[in-house]
Amino acid sequence: MDDAVRELTMTDIPAVTEDRLSKFDFQAHNAEVRAMWAAFHAGTPYRTPVILGLATRYFLNHPDANPLGLDQRRYSQDPDAMYEAQLRFQRWSRFNVLQDWELGLPETWQIHVDLQNYYDAAWFGCPIEYREGEVPDTTPAYVEQPERVMEQGIPDPFGGVLGRGLEFYEHFCARAERDSFLDRPVSIHPPWFGIGTDGVMTCACNLFGPVFVCTAMADEPDRLRSLLNFITDALIAKMRAYRARFQIAIPQDGFWMADDSIALISTRMFREFILPCLRRIYDAFATPTGRGIHLCGNAQRHFVILRDELGISAFDTGFPIDFARLRRELGPEVTIQGGPHIELLRTGTPEQVVEETRRILQSGILEGGRFILREGNNLAPGTPLENTEAMYRAAREYGLKPEVRS
Repeated sequence: MDDAVRELTMTDIPAVTEDRLSKFDFQAHNAEVRAMWAAFHAGTPYRTPVILGLATRYFLNHPDANPLGLDQRRYSQDPDAMYEAQLRFQRWSRFNVLQDWELGLPETWQIHVDLQNYYDAAWFGCPIEYREGEVPDTTPAYVEQPERVMEQGIPDPFGGVLGRGLEFYEHFCARAERDSFLDRPVSIHPPWFGIGTDGVMTCACNLFGPVFVCTAMADEPDRLRSLLNFITDALIAKMRAYRARFQIAIPQDGFWMADDSIALISTRMFREFILPCLRRIYDAFATPTGRGIHLCGNAQRHFVILRDELGISAFDTGFPIDFARLRRELGPEVTIQGGPHIELLRTGTPEQVVEETRRILQSGILEGGRFILREGNNLAPGTPLENTEAMYRAAREYGLKPEVRS
């Protein structure tokens, strides 16, 4: 890491006039947000919360958050670059992005080793690629001979790319012991890449290509089941190993996972091939309390099955979503996260964002109050903060109000 980057990222950077929220009353905001979330989690929601999915792609492509132009390759391969960039990103977002999280300086900064969404596929042996202007991705390594993935058995949970991630983690911890940022200590979260997964079908599509996975469901069902069972065995073994190493409870309340690729298949195919694999993971790691799933894309047709078969009680949605129908189908006790299309937020006007937010909030989605408003899903680079603030204001106007507290 060159001295210029280190000096810029680790020097005390006060909240100055260039910060969008430099004159914001953080203390009042944070107190109100804590009370709001406490009521929401207690089952007595009285205001619609608003959050934003701020991923690495957003920050690296934002000139104010990333003024030196750090790229994805260096961010992913240099532990000091990742460590310092995450601190900069957090500081910038806490003073510029209005949402229902703690804003302003925290008591402790918390960061994590960020292998983004390539960790499972890379662990199985897929090569990582860095494409200009894009997040790191992998190329399927087993398109021609899918069974090759099973030749060496389950990969070492602490080897390959995950081993590199652990080296980053240890480097982070060593730095956190001697570093502070803006006079606050730094804490390192246990490795997400080890304790979780982005899903069984998603992993299979990354390993073999989606064409093979989808056609094999129809043409070679037994062959595909064997591959999916191997993937599931491996993911469970990995997650058990990391949870044991980092003393994370098995099972745990509030277990979440994802499997975005199920948007590619019918409910019949989902029930037959993927649901049994997901059931094994939830049964291994989740208590009945607070089971959740993140699903981008057009996956709404699977939600009732996930609720009824796996006991999922919280859904983080992408698009397209029919919010009125979804609330009718899932009922008032299920938590749903979602909101305006990310392209509307990126390219629309604040007035258009307010109107779409109003439409969603008045669709019936607020029945029971268990709705969290957010972009649908993962804030796109270049999204004007005027638009996210318009969504926030609209939630205050058209969402649940404090006076409807039960």
